[in-house]
Amino acid sequence: MKDKQGKSAKWQARRHEIVDASAKVFAERGYHATSTTELCEANGIGKGALYYYIGSKEQLLAAIHDRVMDEVMLGADRADLAGGTPTEQLMMLGEELLDVIFRFPDHVWVFLHDFPALTGKNAESFRQRRRAYERRVEAVFQRGIESGDFRPTDTRLAVIAWLGMHNYTYLSLRAGGHFSVKEVAKSFADIFVWGIATRT
Repeated sequence: MKDKQGKSAKWQARRHEIVDASAKVFAERGYHATSTTELCEANGIGKGALYYYIGSKEQLLAAIHDRVMDEVMLGADRADLAGGTPTEQLMMLGEELLDVIFRFPDHVWVFLHDFPALTGKNAESFRQRRRAYERRVEAVFQRGIESGDFRPTDTRLAVIAWLGMHNYTYLSLRAGGHFSVKEVAKSFADIFVWGIATRT
């Protein structure tokens, strides 16, 4: 079986392996400080093979970003299909996002730190995909305001705050740690929706 570009499943699997291994290298050494030679050594391949599967070093960085966005958007799809109240939707979106952060810590590190290195079409694609996800979250806030579940607020600022709360966990939380994804997502949703002031 081949994909639309005529690439076999075996080729795609090997490409994924290279992307995953390279994400670890970038996370440890930094994108700019990592040479093509080091990437080849980490993957046990020559430069010709690296270009065959990926292309340029920047294309590899773009592939890591796509890996993260693919997973994040799939999570948003699952949350949308699950339905529920705006509060429940927000919690599920958070759970899906945290699941990506927990499963792909190296990719997320690169995603959050090295996106300024993307240029031209790669940078534009990243901006469009990121904004598409933000609109999905923003729509939940808007539905909550319209239903009366959330008080009126600037939905754009709410999305920025919500993303900051979840994205920052890559620095302190890891899969297999003290807290599970569900526990963190539930706690974050509670803090975000209800705040920390005493309820009267």
